[in-house]
Amino acid sequence: MRISQRAQSVAPFYAMEFGKHAAALEAQGHHVVKLSLGEPDFGAPPAVVEAMRTAMDGRPMSYTEALGMPSLRQAIAGFYGERHGVDVDPGRVVVTAGASAALVLGAAALVDAGDEVLIGDPSYPCNRQIMESFGARVTLVPTSAASRFQLDADSVRSHWTDGTRGIMVATPSNPTGTSVPEGELAALCDLARERDAWRIVDEIYLDLGDHDDQDRPPRSALSFDPDAVVINSFSKYFGMTGWRLGWCVVPEILVPALERLAQNYFLCASTPAQHAALACFTPDSLAVCEERRAEFGRRRALVLDGLAQLGLPVPVPPDGAFYVYFDVSGTGLTSWEFCARALQEAHVALTPGRDFGVGTAETHVRLSYAASAGELREGIARLGKFVAALR
Repeated sequence: MRISQRAQSVAPFYAMEFGKHAAALEAQGHHVVKLSLGEPDFGAPPAVVEAMRTAMDGRPMSYTEALGMPSLRQAIAGFYGERHGVDVDPGRVVVTAGASAALVLGAAALVDAGDEVLIGDPSYPCNRQIMESFGARVTLVPTSAASRFQLDADSVRSHWTDGTRGIMVATPSNPTGTSVPEGELAALCDLARERDAWRIVDEIYLDLGDHDDQDRPPRSALSFDPDAVVINSFSKYFGMTGWRLGWCVVPEILVPALERLAQNYFLCASTPAQHAALACFTPDSLAVCEERRAEFGRRRALVLDGLAQLGLPVPVPPDGAFYVYFDVSGTGLTSWEFCARALQEAHVALTPGRDFGVGTAETHVRLSYAASAGELREGIARLGKFVAALR
């Protein structure tokens, strides 16, 4: 059987690979502190869980419309209005089988073979892998601590070519947890729009971003670029990992194309998950999610303090998501060696920088503080002994 070049060229997602090794150690009876995956330990808000129980009472579960249940699309649009002050037509909301499916649909609709797409280095690996699967020529644009490990207008301008057809930005970012400053994001979008290029903005962690000094949440890119393709998910802010439900907001002109693609690729997102997700937008559920966001802030402080005491520098402190990207070059180990040995010797699962690009592949490690505070304290304590033994 001949395997396609597409499949052969896809790199492993090393966070998942380290997760598999962690599971194997647990099967041997070890307690592994799992700080490798971005999976909140809270689960879905109670009202959402109860709504799922109600939906799964034995009634027939038919397909929904390919673009999602109208009531859920309306609820998502209302969320943008109430939380972010953006007027979104529900007809532009596409409900998908997770944010990954939203990206697949977006790539299928926008990318032709050979199109150049600019993405920051470091960045979430699946984003570029999906783009490349549709024939894109992905250019990883180097970033640094000075740019918060994010694209900026100057770097995009200097890497732009005649073949550039779009840019992809994630804010806040995985793996760094850093956001693109609002003015810089607007400049990025303006630059691409002026050159007739599309903009995909991954806002999966937007609602886990820090509020400003007036307690206002970060603004969506839709605030200043209504024609951007914005991707979001129920997995992170709403804690619904495993439910496989996400959405995107797209320009009106793209809706028919995405509908046809969704009909052929997925039929629709999970019907019971869509019914349950309606309960995300109740005042009680939103209050639960806000308390959890505050808890992530407390966990972040715990981790940053712990890493500082261990002498593991964090070049740019995160302001959203639930990741810390720290530098291990001072230990004398590469990031891969650090993660492999930390897992085997200290039973702490982390993710090496190799997952996220080229520039920080050998020097940086991602830690997810989506685990409980107790697990984070235990993980920091174990890393402390591990690092001390290296010196």
